[in-house]
Amino acid sequence: MKKLAIATTIALATLSGCKTTTAYIDASDTSTNVVAALSYADFSKAANEMADDITNNKLMTHPQADVGGRYIVYVNDIENDTMQRLDTDQLTKSLRVKLLQSGKFLVTTAFGEDDATQKMRQLKDSKMVKKSSVKGDNQVLAPDFSLSGKILQRNSSLDNGDTRIEYYFQMTLTNIENGLAYWEGERVVGKVSDGSSVSW
Repeated sequence: MKKLAIATTIALATLSGCKTTTAYIDASDTSTNVVAALSYADFSKAANEMADDITNNKLMTHPQADVGGRYIVYVNDIENDTMQRLDTDQLTKSLRVKLLQSGKFLVTTAFGEDDATQKMRQLKDSKMVKKSSVKGDNQVLAPDFSLSGKILQRNSSLDNGDTRIEYYFQMTLTNIENGLAYWEGERVVGKVSDGSSVSW
């Protein structure tokens, strides 16, 4: 019994000595906690810089901006051409938030992402719903611009055995009326990791 008590005490002491504490980090800080894969900080930095570029582009100022005129932007799905399983919604959401917060744009979610706009109009055939409360046809505004893009990854081996990893965030803003690109942007996130690290 005495031996069991001693063994238990040693085991508890060993476990408490290896205890890992949990702490908050600044997820947007790119100077610490660097990982080979894309992180929240990488997405946030790329989205913020590109959204600022779009907002500051003179072509993107609505001709009636002085009376509240704003362009409507549709944000497409971002193509993932990396070795990782990325949730590219993280990038599109950050872009949409920044564009909306700028006060210069409206973002439509009626086409593709949120099908509620279309579904709710089907309620006019429901016996449960008051017909006068159903939103009417010919009311949804079509977008003026479409924002599309992709994320690419390129790996290259260095002489010392490390791996250079480059992620390219490429975006294009197209005027839907005339098909012309009014803005294009690219941001490169470069990292170097030892040969044992993986980026997927």
